[in-house]
Amino acid sequence: MAFTHARAAVEYDASVRRIVGAWKERGLRRLAAWAAGVLADAVVPPAGVVTFVPADRDRRLRRGHHPAEALARELAALWSLSLDALLVRVRGSPRQRELSRLERRRNVAAAFAPCRVVPARVVLVDDVYTTGATANAAASALRKGGAREIEVVTFARTIRIR
Repeated sequence: MAFTHARAAVEYDASVRRIVGAWKERGLRRLAAWAAGVLADAVVPPAGVVTFVPADRDRRLRRGHHPAEALARELAALWSLSLDALLVRVRGSPRQRELSRLERRRNVAAAFAPCRVVPARVVLVDDVYTTGATANAAASALRKGGAREIEVVTFARTIRIR
């Protein structure tokens, strides 16, 4: 695991899937502020510079917004932390939705790179954590850029019972 901790506000169940779908695919951008409020109430504010998983260019253009960036912006404001785009997406990738865990890892492997020197402590924000493939790929890129402690924060997370 390339990051130190992963925290989320809610379980990524059927009702939350509908909310996230409305936020991501139907353009209900105001949900970012609501999701940040829920997350800020559920998670002790971490220390570090807030950044976000960069969007795939085609999906960002199609949607007209980037949910993870909006969530990161709202959280940074609520937590009085600085926000900095520390990563770039160096290649696009197909949607993760129907992929297996292994396919997800391959899909996002080497998809991100640091775009500047990265501070030692980073809070990496994404909207949903399912298998951890995206968070791990982004955290690996942050480590290459200089991060030593990375906390992943997401609105929702899939809970797996082993």
